[in-house]
Amino acid sequence: MKKIISASVFIIIIITSLRFWIGIYRHDEFNNTHLFLKHRPIWKWKFYSPTGMSDLKINEMTPAQQQEQRLFNEFVKNRGLSR
Repeated sequence: MKKIISASVFIIIIITSLRFWIGIYRHDEFNNTHLFLKHRPIWKWKFYSPTGMSDLKINEMTPAQQQEQRLFNEFVKNRGLSR
């Protein structure tokens, strides 16, 4: 019984760690999904650009879209992943 509990705890810890350090982003031009390593731990794991390839400015977006764009820029675009 202890082996089952310890194995379950170990699996939960591994899955949680992966959730913090691995992410998926949707390319803003080609709409492909890519797996990447995050530079800092964050619970969010799916990233996309609300602007895409449009000329939409960040001040024209809703607050939720602005936050999503900031996170996409920090984790994907500024790291050279979505060129």
